[in-house]
Amino acid sequence: MRLAIVRQRYTPFGGAERFVDLAIRALHDQGADISLICRRWNDDTTLPVVHCNPLYIGRLWRDWGFALGVQGIIRRNEFDLIQSHERIPGCHVFRAGDGTHATWLEQRARWRGGKTAFLDHLSPWHRYTLAAERQMFAHPNLRAVICNSQMVANDIHTRFNVASDKLHVVLNAVDSDCFSPALRSHRASIRQQLKLHDNTPTFVFVGSGFERKGLPILLQSLARTSRNPEIAAHLLVIGHDRHMSRHQQLAASLGLAERVHFLGPQKDVRPYLGAADAFAQPTLYDPMPNATLEALASGLPVLTSTFSGAAELISSPLVGQVVDPFNETTLVAALNTLILGRANPAHTQAARTSVAHLTPQYMAAALQKLYASLCSNTQ
Repeated sequence: MRLAIVRQRYTPFGGAERFVDLAIRALHDQGADISLICRRWNDDTTLPVVHCNPLYIGRLWRDWGFALGVQGIIRRNEFDLIQSHERIPGCHVFRAGDGTHATWLEQRARWRGGKTAFLDHLSPWHRYTLAAERQMFAHPNLRAVICNSQMVANDIHTRFNVASDKLHVVLNAVDSDCFSPALRSHRASIRQQLKLHDNTPTFVFVGSGFERKGLPILLQSLARTSRNPEIAAHLLVIGHDRHMSRHQQLAASLGLAERVHFLGPQKDVRPYLGAADAFAQPTLYDPMPNATLEALASGLPVLTSTFSGAAELISSPLVGQVVDPFNETTLVAALNTLILGRANPAHTQAARTSVAHLTPQYMAAALQKLYASLCSNTQ
C-alpha cells in the first residue's frame, strides 16, 4: 500500500509530528510504503519526501497554494491513501489535531467580543480556512477522521454532519517514564532559583499562544485569590507569545508582578513541572493539550476547561478541576481548592492513574486497527 502523510512543515518537535512518528511506525507494521508531502521538513527524516512549496506571499497564498499542490497529487493517483494534517478537501484521512477552526473562532469571539467576530469574517485567510474545512468534511474522498478527543468528534459530527463511523477517537500518548513524580527531585533547585519557599503554592502554565490557552483569565482569577504572603499562590508561565509584554503588563496591573514568573520557552519543561504543586490552563479551546497530559503523568492535579479535550480525563477532584473559562468566579474557586489541597499525596496517584493507559503502545495499536481496516478497503 502506498501512503502519503501531508504536513506543511515537518519538524521532530511538535505534537502533530509526535503523532506522525507513531503513525509511521503503525503503518510500517501494516506493510505500507510511506512518503511525506511537505513544504518544509526536517533534514534527518529517512522517508521519501514529495516537495510541495508554493511561493510565499502570505499565509493565505501559502495554505491555498499548498492545498492546490496536494490536490494535484491526489488526482494523479500516486498514492492509495493520503492522510492530511492540514485542511485539504479531497484527502482520504484527516487528523483533526487542532479541532475545528469554526469552533475556535467562535470561542475567541466570545472572549474578545463582537468586533473580533466581524473582523474575522472580513479576513480572507479565515474565510478561506473555514471554506476549506467545510469542503473537506463534505468531500466524498474523506473516509476517516482521527480525533484526539471525544469533544472534537462530537463537534465534527454535529457541526459538519460527518457520519459517526468515520470518526475515530485516538487520544494522544504520553511518556509516563519521561514524565513522572520523580521530577520532584527538581523542586528545591528550581524554587531556589525563583526564590520560592517550599511551602509557597505554585501553579505552572505551559503553552504557546497565551490567549487561546487562557492565560489572561487565569491571571485575573489568580489576582482574586489570597494575597497573604504566607499562602499567596505563584504562577510559572512557560511558553512563547508574540504579545508577551502585553501579558506581563496585565500581570503587573493586577498586582501580580512578584507572583507571576514569565520564563519563556524552555527546551525541557520537566524541572518546572517538578517544582509546581498543580498545573493550570483554563484554555478557550484545545482538543487535547499534550502539556496537560504530561502534567498528569508527572503527578500534578490540573485545572482545565470545559473546552479542552483533557476534561474527559478528570474523573474526580483528586485528578483536578474542570471550569468554564468564561466564569471567573468558578475559576477562582477551583484555584483555591487546588491551593488548599496541595499537600494531599492522593493527588499524585490519582493524576498519574488518569493517563496511565495513554501509552505509545496504546496509540500505535489503535492506529494499526484503523489502518488495517482502511488498507483492506483499498484492496
